[in-house]
Amino acid sequence: MKNITLSILLTFFAVGFMLAQETYTTPNDGGTYTLDDIAALSATTVTVSGTDYTLLENLIIAENDTFLIDQDLTLSIDIDLLITVFGAFNITADATTITAIDTANPYEGFRFEEFSSIDLQNTTIEYGGGLRVLTEDFSIDNCTLTNNVEGGATTGGVISLFRGTPQITNNTITFNALPAVSSGANSGVSPNISNNYLEGNNQSNSNRPQINLGITNPGDTLRIIQNTIIGDRSLDMVGGIAVANFFGGSGNILARIDDNTIVDNRYGMNIVGSNSFAFVTNNIIEDNDTQGLPNSGGSGISLNSASAGMEVIASGNEFRRNLWGITVIDQASINLGDGEDNTGENVFSENGNGGVTYAIYNNTANTLQAKNNCWIEGQESEEQEVEDVIFHVVDDSTLGEVIFDPFLCGVLNVNENTFANFNFYPNPASSQIQFNNQYSFKTLNIYNVTGKLVSKTSLTEGENTVKTNLPSGVYFARFSNNSESTTEKLVIK
Repeated sequence: MKNITLSILLTFFAVGFMLAQETYTTPNDGGTYTLDDIAALSATTVTVSGTDYTLLENLIIAENDTFLIDQDLTLSIDIDLLITVFGAFNITADATTITAIDTANPYEGFRFEEFSSIDLQNTTIEYGGGLRVLTEDFSIDNCTLTNNVEGGATTGGVISLFRGTPQITNNTITFNALPAVSSGANSGVSPNISNNYLEGNNQSNSNRPQINLGITNPGDTLRIIQNTIIGDRSLDMVGGIAVANFFGGSGNILARIDDNTIVDNRYGMNIVGSNSFAFVTNNIIEDNDTQGLPNSGGSGISLNSASAGMEVIASGNEFRRNLWGITVIDQASINLGDGEDNTGENVFSENGNGGVTYAIYNNTANTLQAKNNCWIEGQESEEQEVEDVIFHVVDDSTLGEVIFDPFLCGVLNVNENTFANFNFYPNPASSQIQFNNQYSFKTLNIYNVTGKLVSKTSLTEGENTVKTNLPSGVYFARFSNNSESTTEKLVIK
């Protein structure tokens, strides 16, 4: 027995020693370390062949050290390996790829510890276990995250947030096993999620949206702005955006959700819980009906609160072909236009199920202000026609009223010929375009074919010359003023 016990202990000691050898930690001397530096310090950790690097052991960036990639390269990581950062982790090169040695055997991912400093730019991160972001100091810009797996460093999302005001901007996040961005229900985080292209995330088809967030920091505003969020119609459980407070008065939501395009998800947007305040403006929310079960989802916007204290102010949104336009449940509330501070100007078209059109379903006892909206796009409706697409006290005496008069569509429904005489030149263009701004456009946004915003320019009256400075390809140029917009194809040669 003693020999067996000793043998077992020696085995455990040997395994422990081997595991210890499989992790390299930087010296913690305040230095800045590149992959070449780490390869020189530990040839068993990183190997180098030109601009191709291979990570063969777990890597820890110590508290006082900085890891830097400032030259274009590809880093391939062995199965189940984890990069943990206590110090700083900066990627500033123009084109970096981080992938698995074998895409069928993904690496564990990244763990960014509290108090670490993270700046990721121009990086493709694929076939790993995601980014677990425990720090407040986190920025990821112009990166691509695709085909990352579940069961690695994160369990909630490919970018999993825990605190602070992280910056997630100008990225392409597609076809990952988990949602694109998540936070814990009680984490208290207020990220800026802006100008990203999201498609087909949560390939595991769990009951989670592509952006799945809990409570926000008191005093800090969550910003979800100018994102394109496209679903995979083969997935019937995945929503677009959800923000939830399950903690009543001990939690809060403070949010701006503006100028997003949300298409082909189970539902568009879901806000849950009291002590919640949100501006929801100028979003395009269409065809969010992938599950096809109206009692389980399919709303353009769904609001649900078990107690009073939700204030959502919505204007300029467009709802088309969802199972419901807007659903308001229990004690939730929304201001869709009060004739004073909120102009309304939301547009509804063909939202419905079971052969019935539902622009809004007020399943609460609250009176909702909903003035100056277009309830049936493409026509100047009569009052009864509007009444027919709104479910409220008229349909069930226990429900609150939706005050929808005055309503308008003629003003909101832009005539296709409004901009018939507008054009810009040259097209195809090389370095710039010119046009006469006769329609008082305020901004020119240029999007690539994936829907990602690649250029934004403020415009002036009269003649304008706008530098493009874009790679060759097809783009979409959106000219907008305070009330109207037109989108034109732009070819860069």
